[in-house]
Amino acid sequence: MSDDDNEADGGGFDVDDWSRVKAFTGAVATLDDVQAGRAVFALADTMDARPLDMALPQPVIWWEEDGEQAAVAMQAETHVSAEGETMEVLGLILPDGASAVALLDDVDLLDDTDPTWRDLVARAVDGAEGEDC
Repeated sequence: MSDDDNEADGGGFDVDDWSRVKAFTGAVATLDDVQAGRAVFALADTMDARPLDMALPQPVIWWEEDGEQAAVAMQAETHVSAEGETMEVLGLILPDGASAVALLDDVDLLDDTDPTWRDLVARAVDGAEGEDC
């Protein structure tokens, strides 16, 4: 799928085409990467930043304040804060094309056959289609 196709559908995904989400791998993202749409986040003021070794893109359920939400992790990095805390950070794409940043501890990694993930994606896609009407 081309970049134009991604822009036409808002960059979102459904249960059948999530794997087309383009992963950002092999480097720590910069502000230029985020501004160009290649990455979700670029962290400043951290030490020992490096890519997190995991398969991407990766279906996940993100446990946020409002409950669980389906997403696809497309970026994964490890950073050490000024206080010495190691953070494993993911860049997520949501079914409607929005992006979010989450800690690895706040998501469940799974595969696309997970019935809860599939239901959450379908509900998010159906809700987004209803907003356009």
